Amino acid sequence: MPILPVEIAKGLWRVPTLGRDLINSYIIENDDSTVSLVDCGLKSTSKRLLSAMSSIDKSPGSVREILITHAHFDHLGGASRVRSATGAKTHIHAHDRTYAQSGKNPPISVPGPLGKVLALAGSRIPSCQIDVELADGDRLDIGGGLQVLHTPGHSPGHCSFLLEKSGVLITGDAIMNFRDKLSYAFSAFCYDPDMCKDTATRLGECDYDVAAFTHGPPIFDRARESLRNFIQKGRIS
Repeated sequence: MPILPVEIAKGLWRVPTLGRDLINSYIIENDDSTVSLVDCGLKSTSKRLLSAMSSIDKSPGSVREILITHAHFDHLGGASRVRSATGAKTHIHAHDRTYAQSGKNPPISVPGPLGKVLALAGSRIPSCQIDVELADGDRLDIGGGLQVLHTPGHSPGHCSFLLEKSGVLITGDAIMNFRDKLSYAFSAFCYDPDMCKDTATRLGECDYDVAAFTHGPPIFDRARESLRNFIQKGRIS
């Protein structure tokens, strides 16, 4: 059964590549009718993402660039195949570029034997050639204007993306919404869990109407207030 993208704002679609919203990618329509992608899901779901574009009358050749929030297997996994199918340039933050290209998972901070087991089990990720390095504060001509927000901690180069024209924040894994419950990225899979919480604070300071997540459904009602309240509770606890 083909995956149907869900329009969450004008010219912006969420593509559930696993389950109803366990892993999400995004399609952004540009002013010139090309599209840009955010994340490519698992290696096995790249065909689903490409198929989803056909339902909104977009071909693989219409993809202009691919933005990757961070170099983890469930975000980068399908990127190489999508890059090959579309000819689009792949973007990732400079601090995650080496991991993405080498296929080596970014380090995690779990100490002791458990950390060693997790590191060994997840030491490899699907690799992808990176064409463009992202940096904090970059403003890209995507969807009428996209700002790159470097939110490291889950990985060294983790980024969130603010679509200024449509008023949508794509959090990446800085903040997740599993089963409609906001949470930070799981500590066991973080480069630096404390940094992850610290840098996510800036997501409550941006201006947006909709919060979109790479894990979990979007928030449409008082999205910014919801994230700010969640962040504030984290500071107190």
